[in-house]
Amino acid sequence: TVPLHLFTKHKDKNHTNKHLTRGSDGVKIRSSRAAGVCLGLLCVLLLTAVLVLCVFIYTKSTNYTQERQQLLTKITNLTEERDQLKSERNELQKRLADGWKYYQSSLYFISSEKKSWTESRRYCRERAADLIIINNTEEQEFVKIISGGSEVWIGLTDIEVEDRWKWVDGSSITSGFWASGEPNSYRGKEEDCAINRSSGWADFSCDYMSKWICEKSVLK
Repeated sequence: TVPLHLFTKHKDKNHTNKHLTRGSDGVKIRSSRAAGVCLGLLCVLLLTAVLVLCVFIYTKSTNYTQERQQLLTKITNLTEERDQLKSERNELQKRLADGWKYYQSSLYFISSEKKSWTESRRYCRERAADLIIINNTEEQEFVKIISGGSEVWIGLTDIEVEDRWKWVDGSSITSGFWASGEPNSYRGKEEDCAINRSSGWADFSCDYMSKWICEKSVLK
């Protein structure tokens, strides 16, 4: 017969062992669940990182493609501008060789022969130019220099309305570089066309024979 106190101790020991076993299993379950949660979070973070990296790579790739296209467009534009400048330079050199003079983005041609105002203008227009329009004091001085003070037709006339002087481009003048006493319609004659002299502008009959100056833009 087992003594009662030994039986009780043995029972208590078994109960304790069972309790410890159950507690250990609970810890293992909780640990396993925690590990699963951590693994899940890690997977989510990893997936997020992969997505962010993919977006970053795609964005960089798209930006690179756009930058590359912009660069190619700039290169094309610069090439066209270079070719245009070469063409303009060649045309300018040709014009200069033909006797045209360059000044302030325009080309000027002074004739060696004499014609009426109308014929002089026709000569200029046949060469994609027109009789000179004098816009400022500097250009007026330039005309004096290249003409050597000789009389030259300029693109100024009041042939449409008396005393309403206009340039050949249709613009009006309110003042100018008229010589003293000019314009005057000398002795009642119709003097509807303007000539430049060393002393300034003067009105003359458009049939008067004189040299002339053509003007054209470098870009024409």
